[in-house]
Amino acid sequence: MTETKEKKKIVQKTKPAKKEAVSKNVKKTVKQKPSSAKSSKKEKTEEEVVPRLRIRVRAYEYRILDASVQQIMDTALRFDVNVRGPVPLPTEIKKYSVNRASFVYSKSKEQFEIRIHKRLIDIVNPTQKVIESLTNMNLPSGVSIEVKTI
Repeated sequence: MTETKEKKKIVQKTKPAKKEAVSKNVKKTVKQKPSSAKSSKKEKTEEEVVPRLRIRVRAYEYRILDASVQQIMDTALRFDVNVRGPVPLPTEIKKYSVNRASFVYSKSKEQFEIRIHKRLIDIVNPTQKVIESLTNMNLPSGVSIEVKTI
């Protein structure tokens, strides 16, 4: 009986040691792979920093918006600048419910909505002439423009 107890103790001691060794090897291989991938991504982003103009155009009517975006694209392409876009952004919809009557018919309501259409244009490596021509451009009323340098 003493021999079987000693054998059980020896078997129990050896089994957990093997599991720990296996799990340590797995952890080491997992940790090594992402570290090399992260360093290469950081190097790429540092090299590719390019100045850009980001233009956001907003309007209530999509026809006027498309015409003004086309005018911006034409002025940018006139100076041989790399242009990305126009990218259509999600339309912002504001809905309003208004009572038709002031007192008696409170369940009767009218519904109205305002749609704001948006476009995004990126101009890569803009020159000073392009910036001046974009600021001096006459666009139709109802079109708002936000220009940011990135």
